Amino acid sequence: MKYHVAPTLDARPLQQLEATEIDELYLALEGKIAPRTARHVHDVLNACLGTAVRKGKLATSPMARVSTVPSPPESDHGLVFDRDQLRALLEGFRGSPLFPIVAVAALTGARRSEILALRWGDLDFQNKALRIERAVEEVELQPLTIKGPKTKRGERTIVIDDDLVALLRTEYQQHLRVMAGVPDGVTVDLSLVKLPGDALMLPNPPASGESFSFTKLRSPDSVTKQFVRKAQKLGFPGLRFHDLRGTHETLLLDSGIPVHVVAARCGHDPAVLLRSYAKRTRKADTSAAAAIGALARGVL
Repeated sequence: MKYHVAPTLDARPLQQLEATEIDELYLALEGKIAPRTARHVHDVLNACLGTAVRKGKLATSPMARVSTVPSPPESDHGLVFDRDQLRALLEGFRGSPLFPIVAVAALTGARRSEILALRWGDLDFQNKALRIERAVEEVELQPLTIKGPKTKRGERTIVIDDDLVALLRTEYQQHLRVMAGVPDGVTVDLSLVKLPGDALMLPNPPASGESFSFTKLRSPDSVTKQFVRKAQKLGFPGLRFHDLRGTHETLLLDSGIPVHVVAARCGHDPAVLLRSYAKRTRKADTSAAAAIGALARGVL
């Protein structure tokens, strides 16, 4: 606002501001700033004028008569891997402290903040079901907190595969050993050991000299930075942590899983899922071509 709106409109009395002046502002900014920035300018200005109406400073907002509203840019879908690429990525992270987090993200489609808020009580080992009920909230200069899902769809239960169950069981057993003070390699019955009710699946690892905490949250931003650095070393530059979610959803769609099933699994509105994540990999496009070829065989 300071750099894009104020130089043009700052001297105008609020009550005299006309829609045509806002149109002229948008036209003047066109080509000078990115479409995403232009849309952000519009959204902020619209919110400010709306507040002025609610506070009684304006009778009506001139935004209602603006004719050149900047279009929202196409969403950034990021990278989408095929099965072989995803398998290679997971193998590259194997042995890394981030491996369990990356595996859960890739094999469930859960959001980063949801994964870091998971507790052992959310996992039903017998039924291979993982409940998503909360997420980590990170606000600058504030302690990490736990919040509920943004929408009702965000609260869901995900069925997981045997390999992920085995991986999480290994993590669980390790936590039991820490709780009991039993080192690795020592055979002991852990069936009577109990973790705290709010014990996290993937708590923040202790720093040098610190004791292990079952409830200390990991910083989502820190996890992303570590992930990006490791992915780049593995030969995956430009990969974002969120791309694991997009890849999970896309692979399911490419495999013929119904949209409403994928949406429910990932806590999405089906329409949003199709608009934002229904991307094609080359392998999927080849499969589509093969399917069309089979239909046309003997006809053409």
